[in-house]
Amino acid sequence: MTLWNSRSRALFAAVGLGLGGYAFAAVIVLLAAFSLIALGIPVLRRPSLLVAVSVVMGQGVAFGLFALAYLRYTGRGIGYIKVRVPTLRDFGWFAGGFVVFYGGLIAVSLVLTTFGIQSAQNELSTLGEEDPRVFLLLIPLSFLLIGPGEELLYRGVVQERLRETFGPWPAIALASLIFAFVHVFSLQGAGKLVYLGILFVLSPILGAAYEYTRNLVVPALIHGAFNALQFALAYLMMTGQLPS
Repeated sequence: MTLWNSRSRALFAAVGLGLGGYAFAAVIVLLAAFSLIALGIPVLRRPSLLVAVSVVMGQGVAFGLFALAYLRYTGRGIGYIKVRVPTLRDFGWFAGGFVVFYGGLIAVSLVLTTFGIQSAQNELSTLGEEDPRVFLLLIPLSFLLIGPGEELLYRGVVQERLRETFGPWPAIALASLIFAFVHVFSLQGAGKLVYLGILFVLSPILGAAYEYTRNLVVPALIHGAFNALQFALAYLMMTGQLPS
């Protein structure tokens, strides 16, 4: 097999995993929602319940099942994903990665504000505006499901698959691009390209944390902590406890 064919196959597999995982999650969430509606549970009229179903069945169940199915189908096995109990060094990477990640968001936000550039909103934020209690639900779910689920698929499997052929840094960049792109389906309003650009700029921090620690727990914690802080601040602003 030529190098070009090897890289083409790796890229095709990574894109397929990224898009396929999101599509699979959408199907699972829809099936779960319709099942609850059939049982007489008004999912669509209760934002907190809709978010719970989306996160639990999407990031929590579907992403994990899709990643494990790929590993089983290709014979790579669960050991392909690098996970272990965090060490003090890992916690140092978590703390540093979180500061850099959030600091990067602040810096980018200041630039966008200066130039009057608007970013789109994630649909979870829209649901939270309808019922601020949704943000409180999303805080623990960020650590338990959102961070671990997305990092399992996009760093543990997609980035690792690209790493086999392209090496560490190209794999981080390509995985970040795929990770950013799939979020287009969960955005609302104008400024979608801006939102995706922000994700693409910040995501390599998660990829680098995984590469240097070889422990998926570290980017999952960074991701979860970042989302949790965002949701906590959104709740405080929506309830008037923090100036907007």
